[in-house]
Amino acid sequence: MQTTFSLTQLADPDVAASEKILRTCVHCGFCTATCPTYTLLGDELDSPRGRIYLIKGMLEAEDEPVPESTVKHVDRCLSCLSCMTTCPSGVHYMHLVDHARAHIEEHYKRPLLDRSLRKLLGWLLPRPMLFRLALLGAAPVRPFLSWLPGRLGAMLRLAQAPADRSRSEHPGSYPVQNRKKRVAMLTGCAQKVLAPSINDATIRLLNRHGVEVVVPPGQGCCGSLNHHLGQEEAAMGFVKANIVAWEAEIANGGLDAIVINASGCGTTVKDYGFMLRSEPEWASRAEQIAALAKDIVEVMSELGLQEPTIPTGQRVAYHSACSMQHGQRLKTQPPALLKAAGFQVQEVPEGHLCCGSAGTYNLLQPDIASQLKARKLGNIAKTTPDFVATGNIGCITQLHSKALPVVHTVELLDWATGGPIPDVLAERI
Repeated sequence: MQTTFSLTQLADPDVAASEKILRTCVHCGFCTATCPTYTLLGDELDSPRGRIYLIKGMLEAEDEPVPESTVKHVDRCLSCLSCMTTCPSGVHYMHLVDHARAHIEEHYKRPLLDRSLRKLLGWLLPRPMLFRLALLGAAPVRPFLSWLPGRLGAMLRLAQAPADRSRSEHPGSYPVQNRKKRVAMLTGCAQKVLAPSINDATIRLLNRHGVEVVVPPGQGCCGSLNHHLGQEEAAMGFVKANIVAWEAEIANGGLDAIVINASGCGTTVKDYGFMLRSEPEWASRAEQIAALAKDIVEVMSELGLQEPTIPTGQRVAYHSACSMQHGQRLKTQPPALLKAAGFQVQEVPEGHLCCGSAGTYNLLQPDIASQLKARKLGNIAKTTPDFVATGNIGCITQLHSKALPVVHTVELLDWATGGPIPDVLAERI
């Protein structure tokens, strides 16, 4: 794709990076075949190729007003990155759309309600204490859900009661005898409010396999929630705080890995080197941290799963989160581990399509998210599973129902090798 950026524009490292990405695109259209929004809406501007044209025009126009239509179609992008898996030319769409979002945030004034909601989400969700209070405050309003329209209704539908607090929320160390590895674990922000059992299971599983786990003081949100809202200053604050926290643990005894059990967070942490590439004080430090980041299934694949201690055998539909299969390119490890644990793993039709969670997407684009959720649940039902396994808290929240429980992969691996049965399965098995 030809571009017309000026030398002045290309002096900006973000523009220079995006210009290289734009020039990689050859307009082939392979991306349209696997894009969830294009599949649903059939609009070329809601495909990666269409958005690339819009982003190119917006960035080249520099200081001209950002067109409302460009904002609409970029906002509709899930950042599922299925297009990156499909693209034969290696277009790094993730970095391009992240730049577009930051540009829109800086140069486009949204309507007041939209602007306020995005600021609220960017302030509330990464802060567990505030998020917990908000969920408790939402409980009295839930009976009136049917009267609440659009985004407000979507927020309250997803506002489940917070889980009981867990020891893993707090900084601490979980040592083992005959240690094989020492790792730091990112506890997350929304996850430790909604499902701290995932972190607890991760610690038990790693300890059982000879891995010391530390939860460092000072770490927090990975930064992805703000990053994908275009709120770069807030995102970088979280990113830098995490780097400092993990560097302290490296100095305090070394780390073999930074273990992350939310694939959306893992995709972002693995990109820290790119995110801070233009800041000399942080660039090499961010690269070191990014190189240590591993999803829990990567670590368990390296260690090798112990023989199951209980008979399992249930039919499990494995839903591969977009950030897992497209963002981190981890496709074979999770189902292989589940099979090693004794489960019958079922492949979900249209497994490349997003479930509609996508960070805050199901709150900001509830209509499209609901359609994708229904499509995903329909495809999962075709496999007639006993329950669903996945590796991302957003997908768990989006897809979970009383009729079909959704469990994190690590909870199943923990259960199979000696841990407690996940709460959502206790009454069914």
